[in-house]
Amino acid sequence: PSELTPLTSVAIQHIANKVMADHGLSGLFNLMIGDGPTIGEMMTSDRRLPLISFTGSTRTGRKVSQAVAARFGRTILELGGNNAIIIAEDANLDMTVRAVLFGSVGTAGQRCTSTRRLIVHENVVDELTARLAKAYKQVPIGDPLVDGTLMGPLATPAAVAQMGAALV
Repeated sequence: PSELTPLTSVAIQHIANKVMADHGLSGLFNLMIGDGPTIGEMMTSDRRLPLISFTGSTRTGRKVSQAVAARFGRTILELGGNNAIIIAEDANLDMTVRAVLFGSVGTAGQRCTSTRRLIVHENVVDELTARLAKAYKQVPIGDPLVDGTLMGPLATPAAVAQMGAALV
């Protein structure tokens, strides 16, 4: 997991280990959290790990792929997305607004499957834009642990800067 946001992975590890222990398979699921490049280099060069699964940027994914391939290992790579929603002329705009909103602001837009682009038929662009502007003004922003919050904070100052740059 990201060393910046490890708590979900820690919770998953606890659940997985409980399930495994209930079936006599203690210690099967392990988790390492720390400096990404340091841990990544150790794992990608370790011949005892026949398969490496990596989720992250395309640039880092390329490095992971090359390092693992050099030792004839295998990889599963889920790399940076540039995800779009295509909105046709006959789209249900109520459903579209909900999908765009969730795809864009769920997890504060900080996941690789977040919506980054809209490709909208010219005959519905004005109406959709107005609906989205209204919907975004109603997004509950705050502590993600509080029921009803749709968008929590950005994870780092760098993420805030990146978001600010995208808005200008």
